[in-house]
This record gives sequence, C-alpha cells and structure tokens, in this order.
Amino acid sequence: MKSKKMATYGLLIALAFILSYIESLFPFPFPVPGMKLGLANLVVITALYGMGYKEAFVLSLIRIILVGFTFGNLSTMVYSLAGGILSFLVMLLTKKSKWFSMVGVSIAGGVFHNIGQIIIAILTVYNYYIITYLPFLLITGVVTGALIGILGSLILKRIQRFFL
Repeated sequence: MKSKKMATYGLLIALAFILSYIESLFPFPFPVPGMKLGLANLVVITALYGMGYKEAFVLSLIRIILVGFTFGNLSTMVYSLAGGILSFLVMLLTKKSKWFSMVGVSIAGGVFHNIGQIIIAILTVYNYYIITYLPFLLITGVVTGALIGILGSLILKRIQRFFL
C-alpha cells in the first residue's frame, strides 16, 4: 500500500509540474501582469478531495518549490508559496465547513491565492498602491477558481477509485 501511495504522489507531482510548464508556455492576455489560470491547482484540489489534506498540502508545496527552482527564481517562489499556503489553508477551512461544494472551495482558493500574493507584494515593495490590482485579481480568482473547481469535480468522479 505504501508503494502505491508513493507512486500516486509521484504521478500527481509530475502532472502538476507539467501543467505549470504548459501554462508558462502560453502567455495569456490578462490585464494584470503575472495572472495565470492556475492549472496546477487542478491537481491540488483533486488531491485534497481524493487523498486528504496532508497529502494535498505536501503535493502543493513540492510542486511550488520544484516549479520555482525550474521556471522561476527566489522571488517568484516566495510569491507562489505565500499564495499557495494561504490558498490551501482557506480551501481546507471551507472544505471542512461542508458549506461549499468543490467549486466553492476552489473559488475560495483562487481568491485567497491572489490575496496572499498581494500581501507579499505590498510587504516587498513597500507600496500600498499595489492593492489597486486586487479587484482585478479577485475577479480572475473567482473565474479561474470556478473553472478549476468544475474540472476538478469532473475529474474526481472519473478517477475516485484510484484514490481508494
């Protein structure tokens, strides 16, 4: 059983890594610099519902660190870690509350990922005017979070048996 779990971890980390790479290849014409769809979060939310919160958190951290070292730098890794950790904590809380569907949990994660990154940006550049990006980021967090949540729920229905 332990080897199956390790193999599943490896596959999910590789999938999240590949989705991050694919996303980096295609620049999207978003109005705010640095916006992304968050395709790798599809793997994280699926793991959160399919494997559990500990496994999904470890998967998320490993993915952020690997992608940061491979495609980014220390600065992008700090932004990603701040957004990823805050996002994960909020997704965990909303999931445990049982008031939200997978789509709602994903939307909360998308919104708070952006909030975490804005907080780091304000602390890094000492400019509070960066918060003017927040309305745009919140809208995209809702839209991309909804898309990721819908896709995640469809995927989970089809692969649920692999997590059992």
